[in-house]
Amino acid sequence: MGDAQSGHEKTLTAMLPALAGANLIYGLGMLESGVTFDYGQLVMDDEVAAMIKHVVGGIPVNDETLAVDDIAQVGSFGDFLSLDATLRHMRDQSQPRLIDRRVREDWTAAGATDLHDRARARALEILASHHPEPLPVEVADQIGRIVAGAEQEMEGHPCTQ
Repeated sequence: MGDAQSGHEKTLTAMLPALAGANLIYGLGMLESGVTFDYGQLVMDDEVAAMIKHVVGGIPVNDETLAVDDIAQVGSFGDFLSLDATLRHMRDQSQPRLIDRRVREDWTAAGATDLHDRARARALEILASHHPEPLPVEVADQIGRIVAGAEQEMEGHPCTQ
């Protein structure tokens, strides 16, 4: 499983193209420059991709999101935590499913699992419970014809010897 350094590198190499307008993130689940594929890494990368998508979506700037009226009403030293708008906008923030933002005491009480443990468990859960819809027969047939054609084309090719 990738360490924090490789996770940080993967985040940056996905974030920068996304901010430049790319709409595809390459390499999810891959380790060792694509030599190794890891389902837990795929789950972690999916979480990072969701956070990148959230960032690329931008930040709305208007009277509501700036809380202009609330600031005027509450004042400089008032309590903003009890306002409905605070809760509403807090939920607009990135909501990761695997990254654990709890304080250490709560994290320890919940089992003290690290991101790798949680991602691997989630990957195993998905593999055990996901049942994809079967392809339509005509699509499966077309794929079969494409594969058969490619196999026929490769017969006798030096790289298949």
